Amino acid sequence: MTGIIVALPKIEDAKSVKNLLVRNGFTVIAACSSGAQVLSLTDDLNDGILISGYRLPDMLYEELFDCLPKGFEMLLLASQSLLLECAGGDIMCLGMPLKVHDLLNTVEMMATSIAYKRKKSKDKPKDRKPEEVAMINEAKRLLMSRNNMTEEEAHRYIQKCSMDSSTNMVETAQMILSVMKV
Repeated sequence: MTGIIVALPKIEDAKSVKNLLVRNGFTVIAACSSGAQVLSLTDDLNDGILISGYRLPDMLYEELFDCLPKGFEMLLLASQSLLLECAGGDIMCLGMPLKVHDLLNTVEMMATSIAYKRKKSKDKPKDRKPEEVAMINEAKRLLMSRNNMTEEEAHRYIQKCSMDSSTNMVETAQMILSVMKV
């Protein structure tokens, strides 16, 4: 579930937006009234949504956006005249006065986008250390020389053994090296 932080100059307004979102099934971490509070909350988070006003007592929305962790997205709530100045870029905008339906749909869309990015980053293969790559390559060379396999066949063999034994490819390569070098 994507966490949401609401930061508006008036804490009562921030709490009202927070309560609206909570009633509609969103997880709201906090309602705050300053950029410093937001930044202290985001220190422990990888991603989320920040719903912010144009100007907080200690900083403008642009400064706050620049300080957010990489995985955070911002939804700016501002008057129509200020939104013209903010058009473009990576910040979503909604005009005031706020329509509840627009807010809920926009937050849902942003949460879905963050969940998709989170899933995509988990599916991305991890970078291996050079010594791990060397070990896998050594196991492939051993398989190729002893079993007359091509490099592709040796790689697929290590992959299959890895999946069958529920281990990663490095552990499988270690096992192949220890068994075949005896």
